[in-house]
Amino acid sequence: MPPADTTLDPGLMPALRRMVRGLSLLFWGLPLALVVAVGAVFADWFRPLREAPALAAAGMLLYGVHLLATFRPTEPPWQSAVDRARMLALAGLGLAPFLHWWNSAPSIDVFFYSLVTYAATAFLFLLNLNFLLQRLAAMMPDPILREDTRLFARINLSLLLMVLALLLLYLVAAELAFRRPPPNPFLEAIQKVNHLRRELFVSLVLLPLATTMSMLWKTKEAVLSSVFSQVPSLPIESQIPD
Repeated sequence: MPPADTTLDPGLMPALRRMVRGLSLLFWGLPLALVVAVGAVFADWFRPLREAPALAAAGMLLYGVHLLATFRPTEPPWQSAVDRARMLALAGLGLAPFLHWWNSAPSIDVFFYSLVTYAATAFLFLLNLNFLLQRLAAMMPDPILREDTRLFARINLSLLLMVLALLLLYLVAAELAFRRPPPNPFLEAIQKVNHLRRELFVSLVLLPLATTMSMLWKTKEAVLSSVFSQVPSLPIESQIPD
C-alpha cells in the first residue's frame, strides 16, 4: 500500500504566504501606531514629518488586514470578520492625519473630536482584531493555538473594557472638577492624572497591545510550522466561534 500523500496543497501556498505577510505587518504596525500616537498627542516627536508617520502606521494595519482577506475567500464567517477589521482600519487611515493636525492646532474643536473618534476607532480595531485572530486560530490544525488564542482574547476583552471604564471615570471626574467650587478634590485628582497622562496611557494600552502581538506571532509561527511540516491543508473546524 503506497504511503499517503502529505504534501501541502500547492494552490494554498500563495494565500499562506500573503497571510504570513499580513500577520507580520499587523505585528509591527501595532507598536508603530502606538509610538506615533504617543509622539503626536503627548510630544512633538514627529512634527517635521507631519502626517507621514501616522499614515504609514495606519497603512500598514490596513494592508495587513487586506492580505488576510486573501485566505479562505469563499468562507463567509471569516470574510465577514476580515471586512469589519478592514473597515475599521480604513477609518483609522482616514482619521490618522488628525493626530498631527490636532497637535498643531489643539484649540480647534473639529480636530479634537476627530482625535477622539480616531481613539475610539483604534480601540474597536484592537478589539475586533482579537476576535479575528480567534476565528483564524479556529481554522488552524493546532488545538493549543486555538485554546491560547481563546484565552488571550478573553483576557484582552477584560483589559480593554477596564481601559474604557477608567477613561469614562476620568471624563466624569473632569466634568465634576469644573462644576464644584474650591476646595475641589476632583480638580486636584485631575491635575495629577494630567501630569502623568502619557505614562498612564502607555501603561494601560501596552498590556492588551502586547497580548495581541503575542497572538499574532503565535499564529504566524503556527502557519509556518504547518507549511514546513507539510500538513496537507488547513481544514476549517466544524465549530468556529461567533
